[in-house]
Parts: sequence; C-alpha cells; structure tokens
Amino acid sequence: MSDLSIIGAGLAGCEAAWQAARRGVRVRLHEMRPLVNTPVHKTDGLAELVCSNSFGTSDVVKAPGLLKEELRLCGSLIMEAALDSRVPAGQALAVDRNRFSEYIQSRIESQGNITLLREEICGLPDGPVVIATGPMTSQALAESLKRITGEEYFHFYDAVSPIVSTSSLDMKKVFKASRYQKGDAEYLNCPLDRDEYDRFYDALISAEVVKSHCDDEKFFESCLPVEEIARRGRDTLRFGPMKPVGLVDPSTGREPWAAVQLRAENREGELYNLVGFQTRLKWPEQKRVFSMIPGLAEAEFIRLGVMHRNIFINAPRWLEKTGRMKGFGHLFLAGQITGVEGYMESTASGLLAGINCALLMSGREPLTFPETTAVGSLMRYITEADAKHFQPMNINFGLFPPLTERIKVKADRNKRISERALQDLRRFLTESLHETLVQAANE
Repeated sequence: MSDLSIIGAGLAGCEAAWQAARRGVRVRLHEMRPLVNTPVHKTDGLAELVCSNSFGTSDVVKAPGLLKEELRLCGSLIMEAALDSRVPAGQALAVDRNRFSEYIQSRIESQGNITLLREEICGLPDGPVVIATGPMTSQALAESLKRITGEEYFHFYDAVSPIVSTSSLDMKKVFKASRYQKGDAEYLNCPLDRDEYDRFYDALISAEVVKSHCDDEKFFESCLPVEEIARRGRDTLRFGPMKPVGLVDPSTGREPWAAVQLRAENREGELYNLVGFQTRLKWPEQKRVFSMIPGLAEAEFIRLGVMHRNIFINAPRWLEKTGRMKGFGHLFLAGQITGVEGYMESTASGLLAGINCALLMSGREPLTFPETTAVGSLMRYITEADAKHFQPMNINFGLFPPLTERIKVKADRNKRISERALQDLRRFLTESLHETLVQAANE
C-alpha cells in the first residue's frame, strides 16, 4: 500500500491523518509552517486556532452541538483534544488554545503510521492526496488547484477578535456572570449605560479600517467585523455581540443598556477574548476604541484583531459527498477550502476524507454519511447547493432533511431531528465504520 499525502496540518488535516492512520494507512502529513508563515498564524503548532477559542454550544439539541456529539462518537481526535483542553464557557465548548494544539501534536507525533514533514508543497504529490490547506492556502498550491479546475476560487473575508490580559482589566467595573445565571459565572461582563454605549458606537463607526486590496470585498455573514455590524444601525450591536439580555449588573441590580462579554482563552484565566469583536480596524484604532469599554481603559492587548482573505472551491461543481474531487480517483479535499465554515465543520470534512482515503487505498469504495446526520447533511449542502451562488455554510437544522412527522414547536422539532441523527449515526457506525476499524486491525 502506498503512502497517503495530507497537505496541511490544521484541524481538517490532523483529523484526516488520524482517521487514516488508525485504519492502518501510512500517512505523510505536510505542514509548511514555520518555514512559510501566514498572516494569521502565530506559532508552528499543529491545529492552531487563529480565530475564536470557542467551538460553540455543546447542546445536542442544537445543530452545532449535535455535530460535536457525532464527531465524538466517530472517534474524532479534534473532539478528544477539545474535551481535554476545555476551559469554562457555560454551555459552549471553549478551549485553552495552546494546550489544545499541544495535545493534538503529541498524539500525531506518537502515532506510528504518521510522519510529520515541515515543508511547503507547491504541487500535487503522486498517489493518494488530501488537500486540507484551509483558507490560507499558499499561492503556489492554489495555482496547482486552479490548473486542475480551470477556474478561479471563490473567496470571502474573515476577521479575528482581540485578546486582553486579565491582570490589566479594571475589575471594579467588570462582573462575572453567565446569561440568565445558568451554570457557573464563566464570562467577564463589561456593562455600558446608554451614554457610554453611544460614545463607543460613534467612535467605532468613525474609526479607520484597514483598506482592502480587492474590489469585491465580501464578508461571511456569521463572522462580520464588529464595525460592519454597527454600520447597519445604532442598535444592531445591542441585539448582537453587545446584547445585555440575561445579564444583571450587580452594581445596579438591572440589565445594562449594553454589555461586552469576555471569554477565557486559557484554563488559568490569564487571557480573555472579546466575544464577537472580530474586526478590521487599524491596530492603533482598536486600542483607542476598545479602551472606551468600561473595565478596558488600561487593557493590555495581547493580540489585536486582524482581517484575512479565505478561499474555497466551487464544491457543488467539483466535490463528491465522499470528499473526493470529481474525476480524480485519489484526490480528496477537506476543511474550509471545501466551502464548509467553522472549526467543527472543517473537522467533520477531515474525518470523512481520512476514512474514505483509507477505504479506497484498501480496495473498498468510499462511504457517504447518512443525510439525516449532521456530517451527512453538511456534505449534501456543499455538494448540491447552487453552483452559481455557492457560499460557505455552518451546520444548522435547515440543512437536514425534513421529518416524516409534522411537529409545530421548533424546539421539539429540533430535538426530534437530533434524536433521528444520532440513531442513524449509531446504526451507520455499527454497520460501516466499525467494520473499517476491525478489518484494518486484521490486515
């Protein structure tokens, strides 16, 4: 059996390598950092989280939580690492990003079937390949893909939130709480009264932003820069990232007019990020404007927000539900380059690519996850969407096939979709995925 080449050691690439290796495949995992860096990565660690340190809700009756449970049941390395490096964040699964990366790197390096190679790949290697280079794919490799597809990539712009040191915050103006007092008080909250909010809003929408070098600037709707949200109306922030609902300021006994939430970046609680404050403001402007938030007047910004351009292929035209490129027998894609959006969505596509490469390399046909599952519905979307207007998508219940029974209450309907997904996944695991592991162990 020849080796499997996986290009890119982010979430999708590491997951693909893990799934293939545990099925007996020898994997060559290529990572260009630190030889070639990107505008957003800060370390040379595998699976570095460059945006938020939160993977979103763990509630299985919500689509993102359901996807996490499916990945856990499938033996996902990324989920294993996330649960090991978890930090307090209410119902959300947030991680200590350094511990998370270190855990994955340790597991990858100790897996006997994986060889980690620090080098840039400028063209497609011979043999079976998974391209998992993410939204920051190098220009050289992007050109190779362009020659294959004969078309330009799609793209959108993404942004990163600032991180501050806890010791620099004015805790007299900040209070700990989770919304509606659910669970432990795991967020820091900066309350603003109406005058403070108005001054902050005016400063934000008038601040200088980094100019784009592209004429057709497009943003991903669920990750808009905070200043772009603000431009949609004076109260949009109060119904978005600065929503005060469910928070009670202990100094007044009332809900504030607006609030900025800070979420822990590490287990020690030494660093916090500004939730929902991804931005493309110039760095001096970020310090000036965000320091107007109560409690952040003397804040030390450990990392400032940054904007970057993401690329992805036209998946409905080029990708099969198995993760394989149409017309290319041994070429698979995984991660955000496929048009999925989000950490766990990228992980899911990596898991699928790794499993199916292992199957193909052992002479068996690749598998397609049931469309009733989160993994299956996500792959159905990116491969069956309108190719002319294709845009990245997070997992949501709108992607799932409808239920056979009619359920009027949305919460009850979503619960039933989740139950159906897990029931169908467990059957799929027993009949299909479990068999691949048993056979690999016997070969």
